[in-house]
Amino acid sequence: MIKNYITVALRNLLRHKFFSFINIFGLAVSMSICLGIIMLVADQMMYDRYNSKRDRIYRVISIPVNSNGIEDGGMKYATSAMPLRHELEEKYTGVEEVVRLKRGFGNNWSEFEGQNVNIPLAGFFADPEVFVFFEYELQYGDPVSALSTPYSVVLTRKAANKLFKEENPLGLTIKVGDIGTYTVTGVLKETKRKSHIVFEALASMSTTKSLHAAGKFGNDMENWSDFWNGWTYVLLEDGRSPADIQLHLEKIYQEHKALITNPNVHRVKFNLQSLKDITPGREMSNAIGPSLPWIFVYFLSGLAGVIMVTSCFNFTNLSIGRSLTRAREIGIRKVSGAARRQIFTQFLSESVVVALCALLVAFSLLLLIEPLMQQLTLARVFKWDLEANYVIYGLCLVFAVTVGILAGFFPAAVLSAFQPIKVLKGLNNIKLFSRMALRKALLVSQFTISLIFILTVIVVYNQLNLFMGKDHGFNMKNNIMVQLNNTSYSAMKTELLKYSNIQNVTGASHVPASGTTRADGFKKNLDEKEWTNLNYFVVDEDYTRNIEIELIAGKFFASERGESNKNFIVINEEAVRALHYKTSMDALGEEIIYQRDSLKKTIIGVVRNYNHQILLSKIEPMALMYSPDQLYLLQVRYSGTYEDAAKSVEKAWATINPRLKIDYKDFESEIKMFYDTIFGDVVNILGVIAFLAIMISCMGLLGMATYMTETRMKEISIRKVLGSSNKALVYLLSKGFLSILAIAVLTGVPATYFLNTIWLEMIPYHVNVDLVSVALGVFLLVVFGVITIGSQTWRATFVNPVDNLKNE
Repeated sequence: MIKNYITVALRNLLRHKFFSFINIFGLAVSMSICLGIIMLVADQMMYDRYNSKRDRIYRVISIPVNSNGIEDGGMKYATSAMPLRHELEEKYTGVEEVVRLKRGFGNNWSEFEGQNVNIPLAGFFADPEVFVFFEYELQYGDPVSALSTPYSVVLTRKAANKLFKEENPLGLTIKVGDIGTYTVTGVLKETKRKSHIVFEALASMSTTKSLHAAGKFGNDMENWSDFWNGWTYVLLEDGRSPADIQLHLEKIYQEHKALITNPNVHRVKFNLQSLKDITPGREMSNAIGPSLPWIFVYFLSGLAGVIMVTSCFNFTNLSIGRSLTRAREIGIRKVSGAARRQIFTQFLSESVVVALCALLVAFSLLLLIEPLMQQLTLARVFKWDLEANYVIYGLCLVFAVTVGILAGFFPAAVLSAFQPIKVLKGLNNIKLFSRMALRKALLVSQFTISLIFILTVIVVYNQLNLFMGKDHGFNMKNNIMVQLNNTSYSAMKTELLKYSNIQNVTGASHVPASGTTRADGFKKNLDEKEWTNLNYFVVDEDYTRNIEIELIAGKFFASERGESNKNFIVINEEAVRALHYKTSMDALGEEIIYQRDSLKKTIIGVVRNYNHQILLSKIEPMALMYSPDQLYLLQVRYSGTYEDAAKSVEKAWATINPRLKIDYKDFESEIKMFYDTIFGDVVNILGVIAFLAIMISCMGLLGMATYMTETRMKEISIRKVLGSSNKALVYLLSKGFLSILAIAVLTGVPATYFLNTIWLEMIPYHVNVDLVSVALGVFLLVVFGVITIGSQTWRATFVNPVDNLKNE
């Protein structure tokens, strides 16, 4: 019986190829998105699940608190104080093992972070027990002793292949920046296991002691105040609960953090986070690797649900519309003795077959989507991938069958209830959805949502163009940014100024308006209760000339003052107001206290406000300070072409530091990269969603148009016999659908204006939902809708009246 149902289903699919294509492709598009989300979430769920001790491993996280021990803000840090290891192991029970990782070895994992092109590795310092703790398998070397000695390093297989020609590089050495030469003592086996810790190499933690002695590292290994630079993981003893260890962490807080009275030192409490909750997990600062926040999972799941439900509804529309042509088949089957449940099973089987065919097409679409997803900057940074294994394939199969049942249940129930006498007499006797109010309401909702997406894409695109063309208040043209990477700032600046096409060179701590912000507290005197938070840049005496910032009061740092420039500070107009000075002139000569070192700095100048932060933020209080040892890049203003200036920069670098590679970029491009990365990805994602939304909505409209055409065929034939023109017939058949589009426009435009105005008003510099954008969005919606309606209504005008009326 089942074989017969499937055979009939396949015959019907082949008989109505165009209808079958629309049905299968409509489901496949939605299913591909849903399956992609399932695979993405499954990929994230695979992280750290290989570890047999995963139920007992926890990460210690830090939670900032105020002087009363109450959480200060909602942000949590994945990092914690490095002395926690010895404290837990030596003074408390219930912890079987503690392992730490520390930043400072090689580059960071994130592509957003500044990378030193001369350091070939991204990695961390780690305790010797790290490999056994996390069950990392070594292809070469002993996992117990590989990191037992200073200046030893273990590489991933990929890093070993990148650095050495030898298959087994044990005993070979590699120089890592200015922190020494390391001996390779192990190579990790290449596996498909996924860990939330992303690295190319792990160096021995014991190395940090000698680096501290050499003055290259601070004493953060014994510093309870530093919770930014290391990650601590604990393995609980069997039978111990996180609550037991949390009591220990509370006691440690009371002993080492609660008694802090220095306002310059941050207070944090420590908490436990399960290894299984890291990814997917809640958003954390100082992450050690990629993680998909749960809120993103919920958003994707909701989006997939909306797309899938909409697609199922359209499938139902199409199935009913086309299946009415099979009404006589249903009548004959029933007259021949078929029970309703058999008819029901037949239609349900066809729906499941369509869903399974859609599943195959969906997998093909996924092969096309995956490379596009990997192109997204967010996907590269967070290393998103689509997990595929037998479990996932089985889940996808169950998902497809479920979709087929849900999509086909209602048409099967309706069509199997047809009475043989009525359907054999004619379709005009069938009063199925004569008013169709619910279906029209849902179609209006679908097109309204489509219009909202279309208009939002246009608004976001306009916003991106605004960011890319907005004047930030300083000159970013004809400027090259050069990362110093431990090269002498003064020597490089002197050498660059020898070239005729180099106009100005200045040093800075970071790039303005590029997404990086540094801030600290300032006070006019110690009697003030609160510190005034100022963003700050460390610069040299040529900074204002380089990017053409106007000095409206006082003077700037001067080269003749030398090191005494460190005692001075320059602020912007917003900082004048934040520090409660009446005018810029009143601020000149006043002293303010710098929270970090409690030293006083004299205000010598005030610059006009400019966008030192990204344009998502309003102009905030800002300071410029002088400290040559904190200058990490050069801004090089040039004349002539970029290519010629780049050659001059390369020649100067080769003269000063020929052994190192140079890392330089266009200054303006680096500033605008943030906007293009974030908003460019948003435009691409919303564009795909908008396209899918309008396509699915049009398929629903196609279903209704098909249904209408099939049920009004005799009416159309009679009208043609009586002399009705094709234009009159098209108008008659289309006016109901055009009213659906009109209602969607009338509801969608105000909704779009309201929703987009909410997020636009959160941005100081924003576009508006203007008439041009609305007109363009409405035009696109109407074009898609008219094409869809016209494909059926125009077809109806070509019917032969004789074929439809010969039996009357």
